[in-house]
Amino acid sequence: MTDIKFLWNRFWILVRNALIFFFVSSTLAVIAFKWVPVYRTPLMYIRYYEQWVDGKEPVIKHKWVDLDQISQNMPLAVMGGEDTGFLKHNGFEPKEIYKARLEALEGGRERGASTISQQTAKNVFLWPSHSWIRKGLEAYFTVLIENIWGKERIMEVYLNSIEMGDGIYGAQACAQEKFNKDARDLTRKESATIAATLPNPLERDSAHPSKFVLKHSKRIQREMNAVANPGWGAK
Repeated sequence: MTDIKFLWNRFWILVRNALIFFFVSSTLAVIAFKWVPVYRTPLMYIRYYEQWVDGKEPVIKHKWVDLDQISQNMPLAVMGGEDTGFLKHNGFEPKEIYKARLEALEGGRERGASTISQQTAKNVFLWPSHSWIRKGLEAYFTVLIENIWGKERIMEVYLNSIEMGDGIYGAQACAQEKFNKDARDLTRKESATIAATLPNPLERDSAHPSKFVLKHSKRIQREMNAVANPGWGAK
């Protein structure tokens, strides 16, 4: 009986120490990335491996640029297409989550309702999956970056880490690969077209948009008019 009690106590000590280590290390990582550029993410390595398994030449096309080197059209476009309430919410949109869940229960297409903050937390610190564990960790990291980074830094990291094509990550690499220009020179239409591909960047091509992408791009351009311009990005 004494041995069982001893082992049980040891187990909870290990759990406690593991939790302390996780909370301290994750907080320090978030603090560091408030200033340190994010050059690689878990998704980049996952896609790299998937390319190799599929017999393709593995490639990661990514170049970090500061937010003032990205066209102001890009933040407006991704807010218009992905998260119109980005500047107002605290990282979560309960109404959108409820609507998405209700649509799925009614037999509609299951869609994500993640905010830009949630997507950024997932891209930088986690992996793509639909498990409750991953969603819980995503919520945890979302709270951290909202409180430590702030909106401007979240947008900067998002626009540098989001998947925008097969092996293409971030606005600079996308602009160079798809439009043969730098991210600071992206037009309103080009930015909206890129944003229109984000729900499925491996199937949608911003350089050769389908009718569906073009239609979605026009809707995003209308949404851009309603989104408050925070003045981030290249003039």
